[in-house]
Amino acid sequence: MKAEAGKGGVRQGGVPRVPLDQTAPDVVAARTLGHHLEIGPGEALTSEWLAAGLSLPDLDAMRHYRLDRIIDQLVERNYDGVILMDPMNIRYATDTTNMQVWVMHNGARYAWVGADRRVIVWEFVDCEFLSDYHPLVTEVRPAIGSTYFLAGHRFAEKARQWADEMITIINETATGSPRVAIDQCHYLGYRHLEEAGVEIGFGGEVMEQARLIKGPDELAAMRCAVHACQASMAEMREAAQPGMTERDVWALLHAGNIRRAGEWIETQILASGPRTNPWMQEASSRIIEAGDLVAFDTDLVGAYGMMVDISRTWLVGADSPDPAQAHVHALAQEQIDRNIELLTPGRSLEDISRKSWFPADDDYRHYCVLNHGVGQCDEYPEVVFPEVWDEWGVDDELRPGMVLTTEAFVGSRSGGPGVKLEEQVLITESGPERLSSFPMSL
Repeated sequence: MKAEAGKGGVRQGGVPRVPLDQTAPDVVAARTLGHHLEIGPGEALTSEWLAAGLSLPDLDAMRHYRLDRIIDQLVERNYDGVILMDPMNIRYATDTTNMQVWVMHNGARYAWVGADRRVIVWEFVDCEFLSDYHPLVTEVRPAIGSTYFLAGHRFAEKARQWADEMITIINETATGSPRVAIDQCHYLGYRHLEEAGVEIGFGGEVMEQARLIKGPDELAAMRCAVHACQASMAEMREAAQPGMTERDVWALLHAGNIRRAGEWIETQILASGPRTNPWMQEASSRIIEAGDLVAFDTDLVGAYGMMVDISRTWLVGADSPDPAQAHVHALAQEQIDRNIELLTPGRSLEDISRKSWFPADDDYRHYCVLNHGVGQCDEYPEVVFPEVWDEWGVDDELRPGMVLTTEAFVGSRSGGPGVKLEEQVLITESGPERLSSFPMSL
């Protein structure tokens, strides 16, 4: 057993007088057969995926692949290790979860991955058992939180304790002058590491590059997540009707995602009727009327923690679209179809930007990017529009195993309906493969 109650320093606030006994039978059971990631999506769902011709991911192989990717990046950049505060990166490195959205804004959970393959997870109060099941996690310790919510006016004291413990780990790993990467860190803790002589590098680069190329089991997991998402979308499409509010419709996707082993949805972007243009409006209490378009972006963290980021626009309560609706939809569909063809291995991002097709910018509003990476969430790279390439463009080339989305929003600058479409695409040796298959018709 890796976790030891109280090991690793001072616990964060709210500690019970009697810490959780990590050796108690029910706690041991919770970290093994009772752990939600070990229980998995459930037989009914996995049977549905197998019946659809999908393969289930080998989670052990996926976890080894991801750790190997991180180690390769650390070695290439001469880092002794990486400190991870971003829960998406912790999930990638350790395939462990705990209050994923909450810890995005509370530094109550973090991890270390050493170039020597030592992996430590610091868990929230009495939650060591939630990460202790993982075969590649070397050790689980209680976290020291230094956000103001957790530490109040003692934040500086707790940041020092956090840094002191981390410096010990770094010095146990470093073979020379310590050099580590950090994906994100509270200022005081970061400063204490530098004062101790630790050279700090950008862990965001390490992790985005590690996550860039998906392994075969990650792709199997993503295909299952896409299938689950599209099943939820089908329920959403079937139920959507005039008289419902936008939030009524949006709630159906949330419910379907959770029911199918998903985790959360990153945004609330769904709009209807006149709210479809301009884009990026969030779901509201507006009542959908007959003949309205309803447009949305899933932005969904689904089964196995894999993201499904696709967009559709539907006509509700009418048999056929009006000419304005049909026109902007045809333009958006053409943009998707033509630009997916550009996603071939070896092609540069700048070439994609320069050769992408979209309706005239003077006449139509567009989405903020042409393409972006996707894995556990929106990821590197982004392909920006050619007119802003010199200011924002970052060049790279497509490689097999990368997954990108192709985006399109079309709405007239003079007003009227808007259409949002987006497809998720795998780069293969032979070209682009659409992972999403839900019909794009209105």
